[in-house]
Amino acid sequence: MPIPDTGTIDYLSSAIDDTEGDVLREKCGVFGVFGHRDAAALTALGLHALQHRGQEAAGIVSFDGRHFHTERRMGLVGDHFSRGSVIERLAGDSAIGHCRYATTGATILRNVQPLYADLAGGGIAVCHNGNLTNALTLRRRLIREGAICQSTSDTEVILHLIARSPKQKLVERFIDALQQIEGAYSLVALSNKKLIGARDPLGIRPLVLGDLNGTPILASETCALDIIGARYVRDIGNGEVVVISRDGIESHRPFPQQAARPCIFEYIYFARPDSVVGGRSVYEVRKRMGQELAHESPADCDVVVPVPDSGVPAAIGFAQASGTPFELGIIRNHYVGRTFIEPTQQIRALGVKLKHNANRSQVAGKRIVLIDDSLVRGTTSVKIVQMMRDAGAREVHMRIASPPITHPDYYGIDTPERDKLLAANMNLDEMRAFIGADSLAFLSVEGIYRAMGHNRRDPDHPQYTDHCFTGDYPTPLTDLAGSEGDHHLSLLAETA
Repeated sequence: MPIPDTGTIDYLSSAIDDTEGDVLREKCGVFGVFGHRDAAALTALGLHALQHRGQEAAGIVSFDGRHFHTERRMGLVGDHFSRGSVIERLAGDSAIGHCRYATTGATILRNVQPLYADLAGGGIAVCHNGNLTNALTLRRRLIREGAICQSTSDTEVILHLIARSPKQKLVERFIDALQQIEGAYSLVALSNKKLIGARDPLGIRPLVLGDLNGTPILASETCALDIIGARYVRDIGNGEVVVISRDGIESHRPFPQQAARPCIFEYIYFARPDSVVGGRSVYEVRKRMGQELAHESPADCDVVVPVPDSGVPAAIGFAQASGTPFELGIIRNHYVGRTFIEPTQQIRALGVKLKHNANRSQVAGKRIVLIDDSLVRGTTSVKIVQMMRDAGAREVHMRIASPPITHPDYYGIDTPERDKLLAANMNLDEMRAFIGADSLAFLSVEGIYRAMGHNRRDPDHPQYTDHCFTGDYPTPLTDLAGSEGDHHLSLLAETA
């Protein structure tokens, strides 16, 4: 479902020092525990492991057999949920948690998940990774019908749909709500009797089932199972709803069966490299992407330098395939938060050095090839390339271990609108000149599929959600079609 071009801009007039907007945002993690006396503490640990998926806010809801308990905080998990008093207030043997990155607008406490509501049949808490592409349309309808919304989150729309369903049983009402929403989602919900997990019909966003000595666990990634010593059982299937209760685990398939289309960016960038997604080691896939990149676009260089941290596995693969030495030519400062105060233009101009600094001894006098996972607006690449030149590099070549990003995402990835995507507005040579590199190349879409172990030209190969490269959107974009443009679609894209 390609969408029309929304126009171009003069990139040289853009804010070149705005590196904060030049990365892809991970769009949240979810976690759930059912039937363990340390449910809240385990959930906090799981969210620690999923912190890479969202750093702006976190929340946990627990149930003690009589009451639900909620703790939601702005900031990192470890800043709030490592303290004994907070965990102690989250009594009960069942809990769900969420770490959040908001797509647009201010991050405010009322949007922090899990969201809780009292329904006719009892309380329910819901947290969500993904983005609904018809949430704005549904929200407008609900408000016209008298709904009172307390947040700007599309997760609240799901709660309203559950509450208004004419079905009798909670699971039936939950499924009824799912059948009205579009887009990408992995949901974890907690009622007074059940832990529920659900994945959208295409399986765009990930969700796995684990087991901790008989205690069922739901999580966005397997790394969250590892941190608590849980065993990976299986992925939740595309379109599957799992219901966990004292009676065991039930699986429901309320949607017509279709081929899964998981998000390719989980492998390129979002998932932690030590996670296994869809049965594949993320680290190994990223290495293979680097190897494919070396075969497609070799560079006559002295040293391979990753842009840390996400470019490291691909750079290792590139170095192995090309026989070029791998060196950490850029050192990342891991202790810089997103709230660092930058009061003046002079200080803002130094912004990239807060996070990255050249390792001059490995760069000076050498021809280097920089390996990064993706290129969005290009503003960070401008600074990284110049940093290498300032450190004495003779030549600076850049290789990107994914295809050019030419289309926005509407499924839970915070990409800019199309007129701010570098590859949507410049050809390859213009992009090379913009970032100041001696050469620039991207991995092809076919190369991505080869790295995943597939031939894209084979009609029977698994298909991924790769619309950012191809414009092939796998679901309806109802809000976009019914609005004035991308801005309106993004108004409700704050959950995921």
